[in-house]
Amino acid sequence: MWTLGPIGFTAPLLLWSLVALPALWLILRAVPPAPIRRRFPGVALLLGLTDDDTQTDRTPWWLLLLRMLAVAALIVGFAGPVLNPDAREPGRGPLLVFIDGTWADARDWARRMDRVGAALDEAARDGRPVAVVQATDLPEVGLPFQAAEAWAARLAGLDPAPWAPDPQRLTDWAAGLDGGFDTFWMSGGMEYAGRQDLLATFAASGDVRVFESARPLVALRPAEFADGAITLTALRARAGAGTQVTLAATGRDPAGVERVLARVPATFEVGATTAEAALVLPPELRNRISRFAVEGVRAAGAVTLTDDSLKRREVALIAGRDNREGLELLSPLHYLEKALAPTADLVEGPLSDVILANPDVIVLADVATLAPAEAGDLQAWVEEGGLLLRFAGARLAASDVSRAEEDALMPVRLRAGGRTVGGAMSWGEPKRLRPFAETSPFFGLPVPDDVRVTAQVMAQPDPALAERSIAALTDGTPLVTRKRLGKGQVVLFHVTANAEWSTLPLSGLFVQMLERLAVSTRPARPAAAELEGTTWVPEAVLDAFGTVREAGTLPGVAGETLADARPGPGLPPGLYAGEDRRLALNVIGPETALAPATWPARIPVEGLSVARETLLKGWLLAGALALLAADILASLWLSGRLRGARPGAVAALLLALALPVDAQAQTDDSMALRATSEVVLAHVVTGDAQVDRIAQAGLRGLSQKLFQRTSIEPAAPISVDLETDELSFFPFLYWPVTATQPLPSSEAYAKLNRYLRTGGMILFDTRDANVAEFGGSSPEGRRLQQLARPLDIPPLEPVPDDHVLTRTFYLLQDFPGRHNGRDVWVEAAPPDAARAEGMPFRDLNDGVTPVVLGGNDWAAAWAVDDRGAAMFPVGRGYAGERQREIAVRFGVNLIMHVLTGNYKSDQVHVPALLDRLGQ
Repeated sequence: MWTLGPIGFTAPLLLWSLVALPALWLILRAVPPAPIRRRFPGVALLLGLTDDDTQTDRTPWWLLLLRMLAVAALIVGFAGPVLNPDAREPGRGPLLVFIDGTWADARDWARRMDRVGAALDEAARDGRPVAVVQATDLPEVGLPFQAAEAWAARLAGLDPAPWAPDPQRLTDWAAGLDGGFDTFWMSGGMEYAGRQDLLATFAASGDVRVFESARPLVALRPAEFADGAITLTALRARAGAGTQVTLAATGRDPAGVERVLARVPATFEVGATTAEAALVLPPELRNRISRFAVEGVRAAGAVTLTDDSLKRREVALIAGRDNREGLELLSPLHYLEKALAPTADLVEGPLSDVILANPDVIVLADVATLAPAEAGDLQAWVEEGGLLLRFAGARLAASDVSRAEEDALMPVRLRAGGRTVGGAMSWGEPKRLRPFAETSPFFGLPVPDDVRVTAQVMAQPDPALAERSIAALTDGTPLVTRKRLGKGQVVLFHVTANAEWSTLPLSGLFVQMLERLAVSTRPARPAAAELEGTTWVPEAVLDAFGTVREAGTLPGVAGETLADARPGPGLPPGLYAGEDRRLALNVIGPETALAPATWPARIPVEGLSVARETLLKGWLLAGALALLAADILASLWLSGRLRGARPGAVAALLLALALPVDAQAQTDDSMALRATSEVVLAHVVTGDAQVDRIAQAGLRGLSQKLFQRTSIEPAAPISVDLETDELSFFPFLYWPVTATQPLPSSEAYAKLNRYLRTGGMILFDTRDANVAEFGGSSPEGRRLQQLARPLDIPPLEPVPDDHVLTRTFYLLQDFPGRHNGRDVWVEAAPPDAARAEGMPFRDLNDGVTPVVLGGNDWAAAWAVDDRGAAMFPVGRGYAGERQREIAVRFGVNLIMHVLTGNYKSDQVHVPALLDRLGQ
């Protein structure tokens, strides 16, 4: 290939023909030939006459230029011009495309996939086998080399992971590599453990080329709260010039809508890799924040989730009496204020005002009797999820509250007068605390030896007392009791909140007990010892792009695993809930520092830009044809053949060609011929352009798989309008259900019922299995109920294990699509259908289920683009590709069932099926 700037030519020798253009100029000027001049006297008789047909004696210069441009365009077009030609040498041997696949790749993942796609195109042209591997999703053994075209179809299903590669897993995998291969390394630009050893292994196996983004790598450490301000620390991998980033705090506003609640700039000084910013917000606004993020950076490392360590709770403190003559240490609230002030926002005021402020906790210190209106409002507040924490005292001991019958705002009934031990008028000694039981929220807290109780209010014996007691003295008398009230709870400390009745408020145990009751929040992450033996359930997870998603059915994780704070496949970053608090596991830890990936000088490092080759031959040939057409028109005009009545005829002809033709009848006939001459799959038009496009692409992909794997050779799929199109031509209809699609007319329903009664099948797909179980729990499910109500649909049942759909072509047990829901419904089997002795399935008739209902979004799993590549990702990594394969097999079984009925239920197939089943 010969190149001239950005343009190359595959047949450059043809360009020598351009040298002949000057000669062509002379030849064209001689056509038509110039007339010979002769003097003839009789010509005078012709003066004044005109000739209708004229001919010029010389070709105009502009017409010559037009012809030369047309010839030049033909010559250059046949020379094979290519824009941005690839002048590389063809590669040889196997090629490994190695992708870091971490959160650092997510910021420009689309560009990375474009670059990988270009590499696969090169490998396909060179006939090289390719293996595509992600460091965060390594294959079990070796390298999965396949044809480049096969990997190109899988690129849409690749996604980065929100964690760094496992160093030990990398080392073990690299140790098993052998043979020679070249490496195409798509680097995220971030250093991680094990990368240098991996580079040495790749370099020993062949040439290594590295592709890395020039965009800066930025991350964000978890937020810290101190001295009334939130401190945020941004990181960057490479020190450089001073720059500024914007940090955004996101949460739900009072209306429940998620939005950015605050922004603060953070400035990187020249040569610095960290930048700090302080954010001071009111408690109400601060408690609404769910995450912080670096604006404009789409990566999990630039997002930090918040948990209970940042969300300081609002606690209202109300005492039954004021300080005694200003003695602070005797105040019922003094020790509570000291314990709660560092970790909670304290609210003061009358009880009626406090309830309106809706705090998280209300503390009543020696408050006995409440006004009926206050008691009613307080009870309603607790039932809505509030925590009422009560402390005993002289007032409560002397009152009649919760004596004869249990008060709604007390956890137990109380004895009159209370109990005093260890005083001058008592024979006993002060009592110590008993170790906390496993069922107590205080379980695991050490009991100090110096905690003594000298007085307390006593609980009346009751069958529920043991269940409600969560802390007791050594003699078994309850010290702390609790009961549920609606969504909230009422807790009573049977001692005072100050040091009058016990030394508990003077100990560190008092603060820990308040923390366990979620009265306050812990300023730091719990230690591994505290998490031991606990289970944490994920509430939300963070993907590599920094998007927070619902955890769904992810299993709980052990506290020991969560204590390691290292995200991975079994522990994705996100928000985890325990019994009394929530913990955020972020990609970036408090001590994390970013380091850029460094490469030896011998390793070439390139950017992500892709200059794809563009063939110009077609454009130039089309331009040459246009110029020749213009030359013909110009020649006709110069010869006078477009004058008089002829221009009108030409214009009428051009106008007739330009006007649209009503071809409805022709279209109907052509569709009927096409649908009846070949097997054609069809989908119902919903009115949603995106959904219809996916349905068309899904049936196109399923048709291709049927052509490749079976004897069925379907034609291109067709979109069907229920109102205007005939349905009987199609054996199968795919109907994606949207929440807004209109209901068909009565005439359309008549056609649908006739279609179902005459052997047609409709696959209804609500596409909502990822968010709802099948039925009316989603907008699409409720719309399906409305759409199906006028249809003549037989009784349905979930697909039984012996249904013919499980074996018409492939043996299947699951029917996933892009989602993997279990609810797939078909026509129920007849009540008298019985399984013959020794047979693996029932003896059914030859009918075909007229409807199949589900929500697994099968079209998205089948969908392919014009090149045959998958359009949408399914699952993650190899497991996702396996799910896509099962979805395709379900589609094949479905169409085979439509076309062949229940023939696989015949007894003649039993031996082959038993052999396949291994029975």
